[in-house]
Amino acid sequence: MLARRDLFPHVLEMNYQARRRLGCCVYLVYDQDDWMLIDLGYEDTWDDIVDLIRQLDFPLANCRYLVATHADVDHVQALGRAKEMLPGAKVVGHPNARDLLEQGERIMTYAEIAAQDIALDMPKVKFDATIDEGDILELGSLKLEVWHTPGHAPAQLAFRLGNLLLSGDNIYRDGCVGNIDAHHGSDIPDFIASLQRIRDSDVEWLLPSHGPWFPKNNAMLQRTIDRLDQYQHMADFGTCAVDWPLMDEWDEELAHGGG
Repeated sequence: MLARRDLFPHVLEMNYQARRRLGCCVYLVYDQDDWMLIDLGYEDTWDDIVDLIRQLDFPLANCRYLVATHADVDHVQALGRAKEMLPGAKVVGHPNARDLLEQGERIMTYAEIAAQDIALDMPKVKFDATIDEGDILELGSLKLEVWHTPGHAPAQLAFRLGNLLLSGDNIYRDGCVGNIDAHHGSDIPDFIASLQRIRDSDVEWLLPSHGPWFPKNNAMLQRTIDRLDQYQHMADFGTCAVDWPLMDEWDEELAHGGG
C-alpha cells in the first residue's frame, strides 16, 4: 500500500502522490472510504491514476463523483474511461460543460486546434447531473461549495472546502491564468470579476488545476487583475507561448519529494 501524502486533510493530488508530473492536477477528495475526483486528465494517464488510487487503498466502488471543472480536453479526456470503470460515480459539471462533452465538441474543448496541428480524441460522455453557483457537493461529512468562476471558459467552476479553494484555471502560483482565447469562450471582464471574488474571499489556500498549490496572495492577485485589465485593450495574448518555466520548477520539486 502507498502512503497517502495529503496536501490538506481530506485532499490528495495525483501529481504529488506520484512525485512526477502526469498532467493537470487531479484532486482526490475523501472522507473515510468515500471519495471523488476533481478533473481526470488525459486518457493516456488514466491507468496511472487508477493504479495510484488502488495503491492508496481507496475502494473503487466508493467513488461518488467525477467532477469536471470545465470542458477542456486536458482536464476531461479520461472522463468517459473513468465512468466506465467507476459506474457508480456521478459525472457532474457546469451545464455548458455538459453541452460540450455530451456532443464531443472539439474546438471549444481544445481537442482540435488546426493551426497548431493539434487533433485529439474527445470522447462523448453523458452527465448524470449539472452543478452551478451555490450548489453543494456532499461527501460523507464534507461539503464542497460550488463557485461559478467564468473567464477562462464559460463552464469554469471552483470548489470551496473550508479555507481551501480548488480554483481551477483561474490563477496559478506564478500569477499566470488559464489562457484567454475568444474561440474558447474566454471573457476578460468575467475573468477579472472571478479573480476579484477570489481576492476578496477569506479563502486561505488555492489549489489550482495546473502546478503547485499556494497560499492566497492578494497582492499577486491584484497584479494579475491589473494585467488582465490591460489585456482588455491589447492584442498580444493567446495560445502562442512556447514554454512555461513554472512547470520546470515543479518537475524539480516533484522529483525531490517537495510539496
